[in-house]
Amino acid sequence: MNRIRELAGAEFEDADAELKSLIMASQTEGDDLDDGSEWEDTSSDPDESNSGDMEVDGAVQKGSTDSQKDPNDISEYQLDTYDDEEGGVASGPFSNMKWLLSHDGDDPYVTLKEDEAQEREEAEIYPTDNLIVVAKVEADVAQMEVFVYDESKDNLYAHHDFMLPSFPLCIEWLDYQPNAPSTSKTGNFIAVGTFEPEIEIWSLDTMDAVYPDAVLGKLEKTQQRGPVAAKPNKRKKAGKSNDSFHIDSVLGLSWNKAHRNLLASASADKTVKLWDLSGGSGSSAIRSYNIHQDKVQTVHWCPNESTVLLTGGLDHTLRMFDTRAPTSVVGVKLNEEIEVLRWDPWDPSGFYVALKDGSVRNFDARTLSGKMDSAPRFNIAAHHGSALGLDVNPHLRGCIATGGHDEIVKVWDVKTNATTQELDVSMVASKELGVGKAFSVTWSPDDPLTLAAGGSTGKLQVWDVSTSKDAFRTFKSKLYEAGKEIELRIGKSEVIGVDDDDDDDENDDDADPTSAFGM
Repeated sequence: MNRIRELAGAEFEDADAELKSLIMASQTEGDDLDDGSEWEDTSSDPDESNSGDMEVDGAVQKGSTDSQKDPNDISEYQLDTYDDEEGGVASGPFSNMKWLLSHDGDDPYVTLKEDEAQEREEAEIYPTDNLIVVAKVEADVAQMEVFVYDESKDNLYAHHDFMLPSFPLCIEWLDYQPNAPSTSKTGNFIAVGTFEPEIEIWSLDTMDAVYPDAVLGKLEKTQQRGPVAAKPNKRKKAGKSNDSFHIDSVLGLSWNKAHRNLLASASADKTVKLWDLSGGSGSSAIRSYNIHQDKVQTVHWCPNESTVLLTGGLDHTLRMFDTRAPTSVVGVKLNEEIEVLRWDPWDPSGFYVALKDGSVRNFDARTLSGKMDSAPRFNIAAHHGSALGLDVNPHLRGCIATGGHDEIVKVWDVKTNATTQELDVSMVASKELGVGKAFSVTWSPDDPLTLAAGGSTGKLQVWDVSTSKDAFRTFKSKLYEAGKEIELRIGKSEVIGVDDDDDDDENDDDADPTSAFGM
């Protein structure tokens, strides 16, 4: 409740101010309130205002003026004999209300049961639906929004949302329930990193949730800071480094799909930490790695070697190490800050790096050494400005998507040259999706040529790349090899978004800015 009170404090203040303004407005229109906070009825005939008489059940009761009457005296309404009517004929002060009806069964005009059934049907998630989780900030209010994408109907809509205590910076989906054995039933959970040092884990299967299922790295009372201010730059300064929990913002998260109870986190406190989710709320980190000299921006588990972590920091270095032997660290020194790292699920030793200068590079992990001087297998200038989003297609080998500061989302084809055995990269499709600076791009887990993108405008868009003739022609052979039999979707909507109910706000110079931080 304290958490909700802090989050909704500003809304309560606005509601109170609005209520006071409405009361003042009603008073200026002549609707005055007396000292007893009761409305004074002046609509009666002035000739009868001082009579002191009241008609009750057709009889005129002689009485004193209002000032002499006992306000607690209700005998004139004859409530003691209200149920003593003969022949079922109603009497009393409400006897003239013949329009009042009663029903022995269900009222045919009451449709609450039908409405409830319709709401349940709308809230149901079908096996053909995809869930897209978006971290969003709007008018200094941080929240998570869960969208449903129905590909068969080209329908994308917001399903439910919940509020966050601070600005979100990264999210990671997992199916492991916190504080449960590793063999427990799976579910839908989302881990959230914010400007706060704690990591929150929310259940996506619970609508209208008000508190996370678990909070990792919760600070002791003597070390806790106050609630995060509305603006990130007003946060209190981080404390002394600690191996049990983060002391600064959480910038990156990665869930281990092989060891489902393990979650890795990267932080602005220059550390990478390992968490055991079976401990539940308040758990301390089971490992802490100090391998960077600056903020650690991103972290990713290797899909083929389940104990190997890849990390990238603002110190221009990427590091790779086995969590069981953290002293044997290898990596490479780059000339720019690292934005995103992604292992290639099709290549046991390959991974991609997106940098602040807009370039995207591919490395072979086998060439990394302690000298930090490994050369990339390819280096492409993908975007003007930072390359902010990067994802590798889980269905098609050599298909990647990138998003950048230039507000463009691009799809690339990476293949091995038969003659030189080097990697050749070509851009297959590019599109400005209207999401602003493309912070995040993610391939669909079901459809091989559908991706979602979110950015600085706060909008979510789904792009069906198969509607592009060039893209379909390029990936046709790879689709056949992967057993993904799809056709060129001519006439299908190329980009699917959510209808904006506040279209007028787009031209409003005073409208609050909106930012999406991840998906």
